[in-house]
Amino acid sequence: MLTLRGRWMSLLGAFLAAAVGVGVVALSTLLFASGKAPVPDRLAAAAVIVRSPAASVTADPFPEARPWSSPAATGLAARLAAIPGVAAAIPDRVFYAQPVLDGRPDESVTLGQGWAGARLGGAGLVAGAPPQGDRDLVLGRTFGRSPGDRVTLLTAAGPAEYTVSGVVDGAGVFLSDATAERVAPGVRAIGLVLAPDVDTAGVASAAERVTGGDGQVLTGDGRSALEPRADARTRWIGMQVLTALAALSGFVTVFVVASTFAFTVAQRRRELGLLRAIGATPRQVRRMLYGEALAVGAAASVAGLAVGAALAPALGAVLVDAGFEPASYRVRFEAWPVAVSLAAGPVVALLGVWSASRRAGRARPLEALREAIVEDRRMGRARWAAGLSCAALGLALAAGTATSDDAQNGATFALYGAMALVLAAAALAPAVVPPVVRLLTWPLGRVRGATGMLAREGALTAPRRTAGTAAPVLLTVAFAVMVSGMVATSANAYAARRAAAVETGTVVVPDGTPGLPDTAGRGPLESTVYTGERPLSVSGVDRPGAAISRGLADQYGWSVGQSVPMVFADGETVPVRVGEIVDSGLGQVDMQLPRDLVRAHDPSALAPMADLRAAEPAPAGPGIRVVDVATYAAEADTEEDRLIWIFALMLVGVSAGYGALAVANTLLMSAVHRVRDFAVLRLAGATRWQVALAAAAESALVVAIGTLLGGAVAVAALVSIRAGLSEQVRAPVDLVVPWPVVGGVVGLCLLLAVLAAAVPARGISGGWTARRSR
Repeated sequence: MLTLRGRWMSLLGAFLAAAVGVGVVALSTLLFASGKAPVPDRLAAAAVIVRSPAASVTADPFPEARPWSSPAATGLAARLAAIPGVAAAIPDRVFYAQPVLDGRPDESVTLGQGWAGARLGGAGLVAGAPPQGDRDLVLGRTFGRSPGDRVTLLTAAGPAEYTVSGVVDGAGVFLSDATAERVAPGVRAIGLVLAPDVDTAGVASAAERVTGGDGQVLTGDGRSALEPRADARTRWIGMQVLTALAALSGFVTVFVVASTFAFTVAQRRRELGLLRAIGATPRQVRRMLYGEALAVGAAASVAGLAVGAALAPALGAVLVDAGFEPASYRVRFEAWPVAVSLAAGPVVALLGVWSASRRAGRARPLEALREAIVEDRRMGRARWAAGLSCAALGLALAAGTATSDDAQNGATFALYGAMALVLAAAALAPAVVPPVVRLLTWPLGRVRGATGMLAREGALTAPRRTAGTAAPVLLTVAFAVMVSGMVATSANAYAARRAAAVETGTVVVPDGTPGLPDTAGRGPLESTVYTGERPLSVSGVDRPGAAISRGLADQYGWSVGQSVPMVFADGETVPVRVGEIVDSGLGQVDMQLPRDLVRAHDPSALAPMADLRAAEPAPAGPGIRVVDVATYAAEADTEEDRLIWIFALMLVGVSAGYGALAVANTLLMSAVHRVRDFAVLRLAGATRWQVALAAAAESALVVAIGTLLGGAVAVAALVSIRAGLSEQVRAPVDLVVPWPVVGGVVGLCLLLAVLAAAVPARGISGGWTARRSR
């Protein structure tokens, strides 16, 4: 029967498991809730914004609206300016513009505006005068330049020298309105600056009547829909990271807390048998365990929420620095993450104790009188059904991963499939443990010595206890191997595909800029065209006609020779003749168009890279770098690969860190509860060090069992991931397992397990000897 000390250790272990889990859940949900986009600074002073017609597409989470042409935007702005209370209606003309300071492109600003647009953001001159000529510009004060200074400005046409005519508050680049109208593509927003004390709702209503169906009126927080596309992309990546982090942290929390509570209840069989012997009913036993779980869960929720809230601002800053969130990201404390965190502890604790309490309620009174209790090795039908159902679900999701031709869907299937297989392995572990133990000890033949025999027979005699202590190791190894292997395999596959796609041995790539200007070579221009409400990604290349993907042609019924009207980036509708329909070879775009056609209608388009032919001289200038094809293949997606690896490390950190703590916590509780076992060993003549060695050997065997089961889950997931990647890149993919990560995670679990088992065992056996001598 548990001593008072052992019971408190059980409750403390459950509290720590739940508190850490709630802390992780609170942290991830607080960060997720803070991910709403803010109103762009360049439009903050416009109380009402009229946005061009929204685009409709499911594949792109942040499609840009279909633009108005410059004449159409000018005419609509004039009608909006006539609304009573509107002080000014200003088209938001934006374009690529990046100052070069001290020989390097300044990466803090990549968008320029016309001078009239400065009023939309509330920017006022602090020195100098507005820009007048084609080579005049106004800079933000943060750049440290003064009127009269000369500055190199990068645009899609290439670098050029400009004269600073004025300086405004904050950061920004403003050219004259005439220049902006020439270098900017179409207009996607018209900002309305209102007179003082004018009703915003009334102006918005009037703007809707003026606009009709040719736009969308935005006010308040709705103006955040005009966040820059680069920031929207970064924020979207961050939301995917935080969504996966929240899902994984929730799963890990439920799994670890449930296994901890089940282990705790299993250790109290003798105490529960005594309660049954003095007349307690099964319902009363279950009610007692539920009450304890609620108390522990509630206390853990408060502690975990406090820790998560304290760490959220610091981790939010780390997300910004790492590139998962834009610079405008701020952690905000909202009600629903707090409510979820406070409810998580009690709910997870009750879920964790539910199954164990039903088994505990059936404890027989005779168990309180036994000196030794041997576990019932039979598994109930409910556990068999749950384990086999999770295994079937995991295999089905693995099949979905293997056949998916979409990277995001494949990763989602893989993560949820691994979760299902982990649950299956944990549920079926009591049945699997005996054959696994025999498999692991078979190479040694008959295990020699008392230490090896005790470790082997202890694991075989108590398969439920062994499964419970191995569960955190299983979880930790499975997700560490699966996540790190998925990232390494994906990076290898995509790097090989990029290298194969390059036709020359030398490549021109951007250096600190979002793309290449025309002076860097005739690289493929990235732009967007619209058919109806759907945006289509296009690449402007040196070809005579349009090439369209087979899927797009089949969807719209287009055929070779057909003329299709399309809206370009400048808002102009141009008929495009379909010259070729191809099954593959377009890369990640929907269609290829003649480069000169794209440049004529998108004066701000940039190229992601440019092939450098052998006879061509290497270009030079700011924002340009010439590399060989091997370097390009390794660096083309360096930033994306870096983000993916950081993402992977975050997921591994959550699962491995929490799992390693759970390993130590569970084995520590197990050691405290086994005072009687250690006493028997001392009576048989074992020394304190021999007792500690026996506990360490058993914990090492537990880690080996968890590693084997977790590795099996990870291998099943990785095989399906490799098959899915082969579908996506249309080529065989090698499976890459980062063994240093695997070795580090297993080594950490082994170290913590041995210390958590051996140190308490030696201390407890020594204390028992001292009490016996008295």
